[in-house]
Amino acid sequence: MKLHLDPATAKNAITGYGAGYVMVNRQRFERSLVVLPDRILTDWPPNRFDELAPEHLAALAGLDREIILLGTGAQLRFPRPEIIQPLMRSGVGVEVMDVQAACRTYNILLAEDRRVAAALLIG
Repeated sequence: MKLHLDPATAKNAITGYGAGYVMVNRQRFERSLVVLPDRILTDWPPNRFDELAPEHLAALAGLDREIILLGTGAQLRFPRPEIIQPLMRSGVGVEVMDVQAACRTYNILLAEDRRVAAALLIG
């Protein structure tokens, strides 16, 4: 699916997604990443849902976000409670959804100037 970039903003918007990729500001990414309004973290370790561990989400707790959208791949999968526990303990909201829904939701929250991050598992 292709989404449209609002040139009036200098924020990172998700401009497209499909099987095995996400586009941020028209730049294609084919591995897992974390998208924030002001930066993109391309060195987030898990590439697949099965690789997700508590330390991966604990690393996101320090990003000063009110909510983190966890895109679990092409299909919605719920992580074990101990995996999301680091975010819950730090008071950061977390919503789990498939990557497509996470991309759409991220753009909506971005447009509302919310402190959001999208952690997207691409593989």
